[in-house]
Amino acid sequence: MKPTASSLRTVIVALVAASAAITLQPGCAAGVATYAHVRGDLDATLEANLEKPLVATNKAIEQLKFAKVGEKSDALQVISIVRNASDKKIEINLQKASDHVSKLKTRVGIFGDEPLSLAILDKIKANL
Repeated sequence: MKPTASSLRTVIVALVAASAAITLQPGCAAGVATYAHVRGDLDATLEANLEKPLVATNKAIEQLKFAKVGEKSDALQVISIVRNASDKKIEINLQKASDHVSKLKTRVGIFGDEPLSLAILDKIKANL
């Protein structure tokens, strides 16, 4: 049975709506405006200057017992490279968006790991 243009359009609209509902979930009021998990990256907007999420991220890394293997930084961003007990590479990128907003991007391994990325985000939020 060959699908019609109308049925394909209905399926595409349903998939786009479902995708938006799943990936654009609001974060909690404690400093996280929104987050989305897209193409393996977990992107979050934090309602705090760059310094506060950086301190929270370093505490989270310590609490999760990740091994920090590198860090690059300048006045506008900090990239932390850590590894977990499974030796998965985790990249946590903090960027200054404004004086009161920072962007957080977490990438686990090559393809991403949404549950682990969310656990990292939750730990960072708890430390804000």
